Amino acid sequence: MVEKSLSANAIRLLDIKLFHLKILQTLPFYHRDPFDRLIIAQALSEQLPIVSSDANFDRYGIKRIW
Repeated sequence: MVEKSLSANAIRLLDIKLFHLKILQTLPFYHRDPFDRLIIAQALSEQLPIVSSDANFDRYGIKRIW
């Protein structure tokens, strides 16, 4: 079911890579949630926007949608 939904909506999963973790280590602690910080690191390294209503993401210089 999940795979079908991902495919139907053209959603691609982004694996966690070592270079994402390297960027994660350099991030300032504007945001304390470890999962959100990982998303921020991935967005920065992959140059991807983040869909979130959390304004704390803006402090990292990424594009936030919503």
